[in-house]
Amino acid sequence: MGVRVTAMAKAAEPSLDDATLVARARDGDIRAYEELVRRYQGPMYRLALRMLASAGDAEDVVQDVFLTAWRRLPQLRQDAAFVGWLYRTTTNRCLNAIRARRPVADVDPDTTETPRGDARPEHAVEISAQLAALTEALRTLTPEQRACWLLREVHGRTYEEIAAAVDGSTTAVRGRIARARAQLAEVMRPWQ
Repeated sequence: MGVRVTAMAKAAEPSLDDATLVARARDGDIRAYEELVRRYQGPMYRLALRMLASAGDAEDVVQDVFLTAWRRLPQLRQDAAFVGWLYRTTTNRCLNAIRARRPVADVDPDTTETPRGDARPEHAVEISAQLAALTEALRTLTPEQRACWLLREVHGRTYEEIAAAVDGSTTAVRGRIARARAQLAEVMRPWQ
């Protein structure tokens, strides 16, 4: 009975904030770090997948990012900066991978996110076509524009966070996002 009460009490414990988990992980608490990985593995993977257009490359980048984060956790000066640091590291690893290879690999349709089921198949087909067009349009952006646009529009990061992630100024980030939006709007005009 005592085990059950402990498990129930643990389940009722509110989830810890990121800064607390980072502090605990820095002190060697592997479960705290596992929780951070669970929270941010999905967003980092989606960012890497959209930047690299390759599920395998995205998995490799994300795995490397989290291994590096674990090793370098003691170097992180502010516990609350962990998420921004993850985005910056993931973005930089993706940009390095893009620069190392040209052209960008094809997206594997079996591994990309697909629209949820729809009662009207023609609507689902239209959405799939729009996503394919957007994926193709993203390829026309420079890697830096793609990174800035994805971090802002898909991941909701602030201009300051993006500037830190791409190691640039907020003015440069705003310019890249504006150019990316204009270019994407032009390419996606038939879908409006």
